[in-house]
Amino acid sequence: MIHLERLTKEYDMPGGKSGTLVAADSLDLLVPKGEIFGLVGPNGAGKTTTLRMMCGLLRPTAGRVTVHEVDVERHPEDAQRYLGYLSDFFSVYEDLKVWEYVEFFARAYKMPPGQISKRVDEVIHEVGLEGKRDAFIAGLSRGMKQRLGIARAVVHNPPVLLLDEPASGLDPKARHELKQLLMELNRAGATIFVTTHILSDVEEICTSVGIMEKGHLLRCGPLETVMQEARGPRRVGIRLAAPGFALVQWLGAQPGVSGVTSAGAAEAEFTFSGDDAGTAELVRQLVAAGGPVCGVQDAGETFEQLYARLSNGETM
Repeated sequence: MIHLERLTKEYDMPGGKSGTLVAADSLDLLVPKGEIFGLVGPNGAGKTTTLRMMCGLLRPTAGRVTVHEVDVERHPEDAQRYLGYLSDFFSVYEDLKVWEYVEFFARAYKMPPGQISKRVDEVIHEVGLEGKRDAFIAGLSRGMKQRLGIARAVVHNPPVLLLDEPASGLDPKARHELKQLLMELNRAGATIFVTTHILSDVEEICTSVGIMEKGHLLRCGPLETVMQEARGPRRVGIRLAAPGFALVQWLGAQPGVSGVTSAGAAEAEFTFSGDDAGTAELVRQLVAAGGPVCGVQDAGETFEQLYARLSNGETM
């Protein structure tokens, strides 16, 4: 659904300095239909530049972007039919009512006039603003304005949404509501490409991820694949129903187990070289030995921890 091919953007160095600043360096990326793709990276990594090239607001220095098999640079008007874009800072016209704002953009997207009124009502319902349909935008909260921005982006029913930091500045309740909305839009058929600084959100809603730094994609692919490839040895946690069993000592004597640490009177974590079947067998043996197991979990690092390790210069 989205294809970046050797996508590059260079700027002249500021202050009259010689040379160029590379904001995006030969990016290759393929996002299949139905994905929620999260692009993460520090400020200045090139995320917003990449997104603006994807929607046609910036012309690449080299390479190309195709959306729904349409070249965005060569056929910009055709590409806009398939794209919905929400920038990190977008304008709202505060003296308009909610429905007027959505209708304005429906007309800007050249929707058939006979379909606009029904579509405006549908979109306002989809984003959960039906109770604010006739309210002036000036009176909306930040979270409601974000919903309104998404309504603007989807009013022409595009199959691809490009969202730049949509949760920035939202309180926890508004963030949760936004995540639910994005997942609903995805279930309805939208392919979503989102940049974000909120790494916990990536694990909750994204199916694929790209980690970007200094214009380069360092890691890219399905979230679970990226996590598995980047993780070190597998860490497992076991919890017993009650203390009394020498859990740490027992684990330390088992093959494939190392780095056993106590996590409480009846809990332990350890590194295990086996797979899922090996873990199941280890637990079976523990129960047979008298250990009252009541919980087993993967104690591996989160995506946020993985990203922090990358940012500290550790290998992945």
